[in-house]
Amino acid sequence: MTQLLEIEGLHCRYADQDVVTDLSLNVSAGMLSCLLGPSGCGKTTVLRAIAGFESIKQGEIRLNGQIVSSPGYTLPPERRGLGMVFQDYALFPHLSVANNIDFGLQRISRFERRRKVEQMLELVGLEGYGQRFPHELSGGQQQRVAVARAMAPEPPLLLLDEPFSNLDVELRERLAADVRDILKARGTAAIFVTHDQHEAFVMGEQVGVMQAGKILQWDSPFNLYHEPADRFVADFIGEGRFLKGRLSAPDRVETPLGEIQGNRAYGWPRGAAVEVLLRPDDITLAPGAGLGCRIIERAFRGAQTLYTLALPEGGELLSLLPSHNDYRVGERTGVKIQVEHLILFRQGPQ
Repeated sequence: MTQLLEIEGLHCRYADQDVVTDLSLNVSAGMLSCLLGPSGCGKTTVLRAIAGFESIKQGEIRLNGQIVSSPGYTLPPERRGLGMVFQDYALFPHLSVANNIDFGLQRISRFERRRKVEQMLELVGLEGYGQRFPHELSGGQQQRVAVARAMAPEPPLLLLDEPFSNLDVELRERLAADVRDILKARGTAAIFVTHDQHEAFVMGEQVGVMQAGKILQWDSPFNLYHEPADRFVADFIGEGRFLKGRLSAPDRVETPLGEIQGNRAYGWPRGAAVEVLLRPDDITLAPGAGLGCRIIERAFRGAQTLYTLALPEGGELLSLLPSHNDYRVGERTGVKIQVEHLILFRQGPQ
């Protein structure tokens, strides 16, 4: 598959502080990818370096095989041919919607520009809005205009920096899905920066989890959830709790809740101290089934309820059940553990 973007050994620094360290990734033509991580992890700096707004201290950035950034050399942003969508929309308030979209289309005829604007308005679901001004639009509509403006020149790669963070949750998820569908329909590759894993999983075919300027794992959403590379990724992605135990066989671990068997083998010696990652969907409540846990919290989520359970010896578990199961805070119950993907992390000497 053709590599549209190649980053090798990227280092970025502000003053005397390393912000991005030895980061490498590839994005192929048409691929939707995300950089996911907590605030301050360096993900926006990576995006700005790709766009040409930040110089780099070490490494290389290549677009279509051409070096666009290296130490001492930065191809200006306007010569990279990339599209960018910002968190605050960055629309021109004195221009109409049509003229905002038209802004980057100055090199083609007036007829072609008009046709392109109409095409983009239809693509983002804003037919008939061309003569309105940004202040007359909702936040979601303004962001759709920003996406249309960025895509109108048909860039091979679109960069989106927390584009939905100013919107309410329901609109954010719906707009993320709509933008994903638009990008896939156009065959436009994209890198989407977010701290929200739900957005990352909606948008990204490949997601890079970042922490302290490094990509800890670059993988599919499925593998990030079910095969996390380290404890940070396991803790950051999804919901779950860690339960201490000891390896009793390559695919089994003995815990205070009994023996847990999974679908994969580990090469550590028997008796090795480990932590088991248990997701809410691994745990079902089984009243009267032995060891009693106490329900200390419940969060109703419509079709499902998330229960927080206190273990007798300390620690917590989460259990996600259909909401017709109506357990109360303070109740004691047994639990049943059924793990499809056994995720262990070794403790102590390796």
